[in-house]
Amino acid sequence: MKTDDASVGFVPSDVSRRVFLRLTSRTALAALLWPALEGEAAAGEAALRPTGPGARYVPRVKAAFVRRKGDYGILWPGAIYDGEAAMRQYRREMEAAEKSLGMKIDLRAEPLYSLEEAQGWLAAAREEGVDGLLVVVMDRQQHAWPTVGKAVESGLPTVVFSPVGTSFTTNTVTVAEKPGVFVASTSDFRQARYGLKMLRAAAKLREMRCLVIKGSQRQDTRVEPFGTQLRYVPAQTFLEEYQKTPVDKEIQGLARDYLRRAVKIMGATREDLENGIKSYVVARRLLEREECDGITMDCLGALGKTKVSLPCIAWSKMLDVGIPAACEADLGAMVTHALVQLLFDRPGFQQDPVAETARECLIGAHCSCPTRLRGFDQKPERYAIMHHHGARDAVPRPYWPVGQRVTIADVVLPQKQEYTRDMIVARPRMVIGTGTVVDNVAVPPAGGCVVSVMVKLDTQPNLLTYPGFHQLFFYGDFRKELLAYCQLFNIEPLVA
Repeated sequence: MKTDDASVGFVPSDVSRRVFLRLTSRTALAALLWPALEGEAAAGEAALRPTGPGARYVPRVKAAFVRRKGDYGILWPGAIYDGEAAMRQYRREMEAAEKSLGMKIDLRAEPLYSLEEAQGWLAAAREEGVDGLLVVVMDRQQHAWPTVGKAVESGLPTVVFSPVGTSFTTNTVTVAEKPGVFVASTSDFRQARYGLKMLRAAAKLREMRCLVIKGSQRQDTRVEPFGTQLRYVPAQTFLEEYQKTPVDKEIQGLARDYLRRAVKIMGATREDLENGIKSYVVARRLLEREECDGITMDCLGALGKTKVSLPCIAWSKMLDVGIPAACEADLGAMVTHALVQLLFDRPGFQQDPVAETARECLIGAHCSCPTRLRGFDQKPERYAIMHHHGARDAVPRPYWPVGQRVTIADVVLPQKQEYTRDMIVARPRMVIGTGTVVDNVAVPPAGGCVVSVMVKLDTQPNLLTYPGFHQLFFYGDFRKELLAYCQLFNIEPLVA
């Protein structure tokens, strides 16, 4: 299969020296432009901010130290441990996490000195309906680990931070594999911070509202068991808004910005680009009007038979600025987009999986891909501007660096018909995989979607039966972090 001639990391053998020099010089020009452009909006561009309940919600966590009274080391074998200094340090770490994550951590003024105090504290937490617990274990014996057990049994998602010396495996084995708990057995508070980030993500996901542009009826409902609110509006709403939206200076400025950042332009015209960006402006307007935090659309059903631009470039831009935007009204993909953004501060690429049996790889293929794949505050990847496979709209086609580690995630909702051999599931699943980018498939000459990223998986699954559909590819190796989220929130992991 032919490889794209502008892929990162190597020079394809079938590319002439003249073409290669032209591409690399264009890339160098783009690199010179980026420092001036980075952080700047296009001329006249209106800011896009989520206005839904998820954006306004502040997650709440109750936290407590657990230890005995009296002169404080750790009971055998830790008498030399300075527990007072450790508590001061971890209190500072909690305050920093509270600020950076935008959540409220209610730390008990005094440690929990007995199991009876712990039971009262847990009862109050349940009564208040907090989003989770942080239990910081500062002793190994007496009531310390029984308190952890009571917290796990409380029904509230529980993060346990056990600095080195406060547990042996004989302590952690009692809770390590139970649902609803994440145990960070380390003196590095960053792992506990990730636990807090998981609590925040689940709370935000429950409170957020997603705009679903589909059908002919307006209604509000939820995605269970995540609780995410859905606001359905008729597809005609988008069409009507599109028709009355002029190609103004903002749209023209956004089109110019995309063009001057591109390292290559193939076939698409400036008018194609402006028509696609008009879909972004319309989607932004509807998102703000309906007070939503994310968006999805039955794009082919609503727009396939019209001349209105599909929202491929609109969704790409939404994802670049941290708005969950799912293709084809796929609610599982919508949840996955939100989780990836909340947990890892970067967008994902929703794709259709394609088996490549000769090279034993999985290709992720679609026409809407974000460009800020390294993070919302990071420089965009190099991209070309071209038509998608429908030859009607202009889209950015980012080049994924060869050698880049990626994670695969796909939330499979309960009772949803999926493209898998085991069709119906009783509780949510998450397909989880990891691998390495080995190619950017050239489309054309290959068929299919124009963004086609080839990944060599770490496992050796049967690629022809790879589970799920519309999985997300995203930068980084986050397999263990996703497994931890699954355990904390009772999601069945399927490592593939």
